[in-house]
Amino acid sequence: MTRIAIIGGGPGGYEAALVAARLGAEVTIVDRDGIGGAAVLTDCVPSKTLIATADVMTAFEDAPELGVLVGESGGDCVTGVDLGRVNARVKALAAKQSEDIAEGLSKAGVAVVRGSGRLADGGATVEVATVGGSTEKIGADAVIIATGARPRELPSARPDGERILTWTQLYDLEELPEDLIVVGSGVTGAEFAGAYQALGSQVTLVSSRGRVLPGEDQDAAAVLEEVFQRRGMRVLSRSRAASATREGDRVTVMLEDGRTVQGTHCLMAVGSLPNTEDLGLAAAGVQTTPSGHIAVDRVSRTTAAGVYAAGDCTGLLPLASVAAMQGRIAVYHALGEAVWPINLKRVSSNIFTAPEIATVGRTSFNAENGDPKFDVVKLPLDTNPRAKMLGFHDGFVKLYARPGSGTVLGGVVVSPRASELIHPVALAVDLHLTVDQVASVFTVYPSLSGSIAEAARRLHQEEE
Repeated sequence: MTRIAIIGGGPGGYEAALVAARLGAEVTIVDRDGIGGAAVLTDCVPSKTLIATADVMTAFEDAPELGVLVGESGGDCVTGVDLGRVNARVKALAAKQSEDIAEGLSKAGVAVVRGSGRLADGGATVEVATVGGSTEKIGADAVIIATGARPRELPSARPDGERILTWTQLYDLEELPEDLIVVGSGVTGAEFAGAYQALGSQVTLVSSRGRVLPGEDQDAAAVLEEVFQRRGMRVLSRSRAASATREGDRVTVMLEDGRTVQGTHCLMAVGSLPNTEDLGLAAAGVQTTPSGHIAVDRVSRTTAAGVYAAGDCTGLLPLASVAAMQGRIAVYHALGEAVWPINLKRVSSNIFTAPEIATVGRTSFNAENGDPKFDVVKLPLDTNPRAKMLGFHDGFVKLYARPGSGTVLGGVVVSPRASELIHPVALAVDLHLTVDQVASVFTVYPSLSGSIAEAARRLHQEEE
């Protein structure tokens, strides 16, 4: 029986463990912070649960257009949230999800050891400092490192867990921040800025770049920034934060150009760092990048024989779905099963703002306008009949195809529930479907997905 030891119980770890157990391996997970990892306990699950409440608040805001009156007072729609209750629900759901995963591991026969693991004996052994204070050694034929990442902290803006916060500390707040400063306009910063604005906070978003979501589709980022500002958010572009300091119940963020921004709370969303310290990597021959991430190939192998890595500690793509796929691929390879190397062009991702932004395959981020390798069609969401009925105005559907063959190469959907709408585009990309094949499939009328078929039809017309 092959022995597989996994360091880290997040998506890259627990998904690998489940697959390995089903394939007959003897599996041990060494977990320090709780099964499910940051994705379940402090990141994806809690943040999207919080955002679910924010989505309801956004719906209330748009309700009058549909003729729905909610707590109307003096012509205004009056709503509010109890952040203590919201966060209690957030933490309860995260804990329950962690328990469910742990139960699934137990039923599959996976052993879980609580503690911190590191490579020993050239990677053939995992040495564990258990929570009970003892040391345990686990022999392994293959080791998978899935230790994840943590929020990056600036020396000049140390979080205190009360007024200056990382995204892992938000869920301990009992009262809604009156005036929240969000430093960082990437995915995490944009999601929380939009969520807290919807919940009722006055939000200032500090972006060091020229626009929000600098690494995403430009058209999508422009829509979101316009929505943010229309809803009352203050967006400071090209404004790099130098420090954040607290005085009593006020926080001051100093910008590098000398300006200051004041608020009641500050969220630092300035990236993440891989958890790759004290793992015995160098001694085992595991190479890391200058950023501290573990270098892996497309089947999750590190530079040390028998040692694999998965998830945010590899720096491939910081997505739970990618971590899980890396973990499964590592197991398949370690056990000699057939394996498809990971292909990031097939990965669909979503930004849970309002509207959501979903992408898959090749998009305008790596296909500039006028590139002869791409045909592009963009349909505004407000031309879709179902969107009109639902009162959706902001967003679009964009498809990319290869000239001549019409093969679908990628797409962007900006819309409420874009995370659900991107799936047919992802299928088209994965299966190398043509725009004609996508257009020939019946869609419900009226439906938001009808815009995907319509975009495919428009690309066919352009080819002619």
